[in-house]
Amino acid sequence: MLDDLRLLLAYSSPDANRAEYVSAVVHTNVLGKPTRKARELAFRHLCALYALEQTNPIFRTLRHLWALNEAAQPMLALSMSLARDSLLRSTQTFFVSLAPGTPIKRETVEELLSANYPGRFSAASLKSFAKNISGTWTAAGLLQGHIRKTRAFVQAQPESVAFLLFLSYLEGRTGQRLFTSDWLNLLGCAPDELEALTSTASHRGILVFMNAGGVKEVRFPGYLNPEEERIRQEVSNDI
Repeated sequence: MLDDLRLLLAYSSPDANRAEYVSAVVHTNVLGKPTRKARELAFRHLCALYALEQTNPIFRTLRHLWALNEAAQPMLALSMSLARDSLLRSTQTFFVSLAPGTPIKRETVEELLSANYPGRFSAASLKSFAKNISGTWTAAGLLQGHIRKTRAFVQAQPESVAFLLFLSYLEGRTGQRLFTSDWLNLLGCAPDELEALTSTASHRGILVFMNAGGVKEVRFPGYLNPEEERIRQEVSNDI
């Protein structure tokens, strides 16, 4: 739903609340849906994927980074969707592990979903999910092609690197471990490239990055309120 998300966030103020988002989608119809039922369904899907709530620190961070660099938006949207959609996330390892140029058939994705969720979905559902999931990875830039899809190189951006580092941080990682999470693997970047992009993000004031003597430290000032930081530290201690 990248196009819908772009329309909604372009229309809404950065500090919009859930009620303002629902008004924009359902009442104003900024997404241009043909019926009220379609508008309501689109809003439910957007909420499921992106929360659309300032009290959610992941969405709040996405909303802050969104306007900084349009080229980063596809990866920002994918990353938050992965954080909230278990079906999509179950395909992450498969897609990330493919070498650039590898062809991908819809039937292969159907088989993957069937293996991950044996007996759960009908053949029609598997076909629909496989099509939508492939479309999602294409919109994010990891696949290319309309009918015949192949694995593509990802064009990493400082803003998307910052968001992925933040997601790693929420999992309790710090220091060098931030750079070795599954989140950063989405980009397929070499370590020195990740460091360079993180340094660029630091110079732009998106985060704080210090790297001396092989010791790395990344800080996210203002990303979490005190209560959220306390919860993050508790999660970190439990890992």
